[in-house]
Amino acid sequence: MNYYYIVVISLLLVLSTSVNGQAIGSPSLAPAPAPGPEYTNLTELLSVAGPFNTFLDYLISTKVIDTFQEQANNTVEGITLFVPKDSAFSKLKKPSLSNLTADQLKSLCLFHALPHYYSLADFKNLSEISPVNTFAGGELYSLNFTDVSGTVHLSSGWANTKVSSAVHASYPVAVYQVDKVLLPEAIFGTDIPPSAAPAPAPVVDIAPAADSPDGKSLAASSPDSPSHSSTHRMMCWGMLNHLFLAISGGLLMFL
Repeated sequence: MNYYYIVVISLLLVLSTSVNGQAIGSPSLAPAPAPGPEYTNLTELLSVAGPFNTFLDYLISTKVIDTFQEQANNTVEGITLFVPKDSAFSKLKKPSLSNLTADQLKSLCLFHALPHYYSLADFKNLSEISPVNTFAGGELYSLNFTDVSGTVHLSSGWANTKVSSAVHASYPVAVYQVDKVLLPEAIFGTDIPPSAAPAPAPVVDIAPAADSPDGKSLAASSPDSPSHSSTHRMMCWGMLNHLFLAISGGLLMFL
């Protein structure tokens, strides 16, 4: 009888140990954290993505690149950049950027960014709430957007351009190429010169065709035309013949 109790107690101890060991050895796993946004190095991106060397040099010299990088990777808003090509700066004659102060040049660079990430599809909504303040801030540092059949057009007053391509569009960074430098009214004033009117097309005089009514009338009235000259000669010969016959008849009457 005592042997039976010993066996039962031993089995209970074994089962208790196995159950406790399983609970300790198999802890519940916590869910994996969601991956954060991809880090984007703006300097590297602009260096290899296209002919943006002039704009990148301005960003680095004014240290605006640090402001953009902070916004891109340390905020939930993200950033949207409008990057002019090198040719846009070389075509810029008036106004010139060489006379800008350091603060004005910094504001010009900030003017090329929005403190929020916008995909191409978002610009349709922006066109309804324009003007939109840029990173430079203030009403005179705002941009107007219009969506024309899916093409994004933007205007700063001094410059009217469009988004020609999407260089990078992955949250939290959107970079779009534009063909002109965006010039803010806060720096260059509101007295915007009118755009030059297109040159009129040259007027080309087209001679009427030979078989047209005008062509026939011109040919008939032209003194140099062959048909008119031959008719004139025939009339002269006829008159001379009549005159000769008249003189001859008069002479015969006197003989």
